[in-house]
Amino acid sequence: MESVYKTDKGRVSQHNEDNGGVFENAGGDLLAIVADGMGGHRAGDIASGMTVQCFKEAFEKFGPVADAESAEAWLSETIREVNARLFDHAAHHPECEGMGTTLVAAVCTERFISIANVGDSRGYIFNENGFQQLTEDHSLVNELVKTGQISKEDAENHPHKNVILKALGTEDSISPDLKTIVFEENDTLLLCSDGLSNKVPTEVMKEVLEKDLPLGKKAEMLVDYANENGGEDNITIVLLASGRNKGGCHSC
Repeated sequence: MESVYKTDKGRVSQHNEDNGGVFENAGGDLLAIVADGMGGHRAGDIASGMTVQCFKEAFEKFGPVADAESAEAWLSETIREVNARLFDHAAHHPECEGMGTTLVAAVCTERFISIANVGDSRGYIFNENGFQQLTEDHSLVNELVKTGQISKEDAENHPHKNVILKALGTEDSISPDLKTIVFEENDTLLLCSDGLSNKVPTEVMKEVLEKDLPLGKKAEMLVDYANENGGEDNITIVLLASGRNKGGCHSC
């Protein structure tokens, strides 16, 4: 597998509250993660940074990953532990009151990917069946779409589009969504913050991933598209490719 991680503060924000990365355990399995922090006085930076660091340290002690069940159990338990740590930190540091972070994290092996999400950071898969979203947003507009109160088209420009219903660190307990898919040769995983998904249509994401370009160049193109379309938010991307569909980025 090969991977690339790229983050950009965008064209409007003065600083970047996103965080992420790709990390390897002793068994050669990978953890891909994107966290989009929120909170005043740069507390969002703290929330997303603590989350990624905690996941990195825990993953380096976990593995090799035996099966999807153990991968999902590890994701669920680590999310609970990180949530408790963030919640406790905010309780003891008044400047961090109300801080939190979205999360999308994937345990990646040569056979499968187990993915967890909280909030509206997303995971997508590009394979022989096309390009599809793996995660479901924990957001107000998504709930309105699911209950038939607004259409998907209405959701794109809804005034409360950025309201999320679930985030790490904002409550004393959390329940993530979990899913496992087969990961085969030539498949590509895309994880991103909403700074990308709110600005780049899925059709354009698919077109970029279809190109015969290095993985790093694809990530650059996606970030550039988000900035060209306004760049009002931080933009963070992880691309992870299996087999021949790799390109020329750093190898993992």
